[in-house]
Amino acid sequence: MVQRQIPNPADVLEFLKIKMPEFGKEARLKKAFSIYDLRRIAKRRTPAAAFDYTDGAADDELSIQRARQAFEDIEFHPDILTPAEHVDTSTEILGGPSALPFGIAPTGFTRLMQTEGETAGAGAAGAAGIPFTLSTLGTTSIEDVKKANPDGRNWFQLYVMRDRDISYGLVERAAKAGFDTLQFTVDTPIAGNRMRDARNGFSIPPQLSLGTIANAIPRPWWWIDFLTTPKLEFASLSSTGGTVGDLLNSAMDPTIGYDDLATIRELWPGNIVVKGVQNVPDAVKLIDLGVDGIILSNHGGRQLDRAPIPFRLLPEVVKEVGQDATVMVDTGIMNGQDIVASMALGAKFTLVGRAYLYGLMAGGREGVDRMIQILSSEIRRTMALLGVSSIDELEPRHVTQLTRLVPVGN
Repeated sequence: MVQRQIPNPADVLEFLKIKMPEFGKEARLKKAFSIYDLRRIAKRRTPAAAFDYTDGAADDELSIQRARQAFEDIEFHPDILTPAEHVDTSTEILGGPSALPFGIAPTGFTRLMQTEGETAGAGAAGAAGIPFTLSTLGTTSIEDVKKANPDGRNWFQLYVMRDRDISYGLVERAAKAGFDTLQFTVDTPIAGNRMRDARNGFSIPPQLSLGTIANAIPRPWWWIDFLTTPKLEFASLSSTGGTVGDLLNSAMDPTIGYDDLATIRELWPGNIVVKGVQNVPDAVKLIDLGVDGIILSNHGGRQLDRAPIPFRLLPEVVKEVGQDATVMVDTGIMNGQDIVASMALGAKFTLVGRAYLYGLMAGGREGVDRMIQILSSEIRRTMALLGVSSIDELEPRHVTQLTRLVPVGN
């Protein structure tokens, strides 16, 4: 029998202590325990057109859905009785250190998401000891990104434009500013069909309509920030009118080829990696040509919908190009477990784009810091639960990719 007694009033009062509510940026970010939590906060705080530009993808958005599903469809295989009391998440990538096995991917029009833009991303990356990548279509200059991250690793993502002199000038500026790696992007000969942007009437710069005004009413802080901070400036373009698709189609050149890669290789003194690789033969050819690395990516599902899933492609590419080749992966990463699985299957590094922007929209620089904290915590916890003390200890045996989409005939 359980012995019962009259409750002690002092004990009851212990349970009745009311925690005072907290408000403001710090309070809302403390309530974010996952990247999806940051996404929910970002959606509440950002006008629909800007949020959908970040969140959306091309056509029916199947590529991004499949990429995220592929990361969810993994099974980890932990080792037992192999203590990992001290987990080291640092790694070496492209001749330099990174405190974590991921960096910030290039994103366009970033200050439209939140006015601190690339300055927040570069500063947070520098503080965390990870690389930051500035996009050709970024809204902060190469030189100002360097000021925001003076001692950290800055990378530059290059589109080869119709006017080659624009691209060559950007390469020279990035080299002069001390950026150590250039991402030569090959998956954007023309703009993808981003229907959310078309439905929202999303343009650069934003245009006011009855719909945007109605959507902005509960988000006055976004418009106040937008209207009271310096005018948007792009790293490469002086003409910014029209939709995002119009802008991309007027600037990008569908005729770029291996000759352009060779020209940029001659101009660029640092590491050059090719971003947007989506099949094994291309990966093999590029590694044979001597590029410093490749990034398996379908541009976050924002170009060709139903494109190959980078994470699913990873083991086959690593098998063909060799364990020593620098193969990186992006698209669909929303959890530190996604990063651990990628590293186990042979990736040398990963890049996060949307996760970074969700943090930015949720809380500016502090939101990006929180994003990095969340992913870092998930990486450390996953490694410890696997019985792995360092990135180098991760092996393919730690992960099984479960299958949903299987090619006909296999």
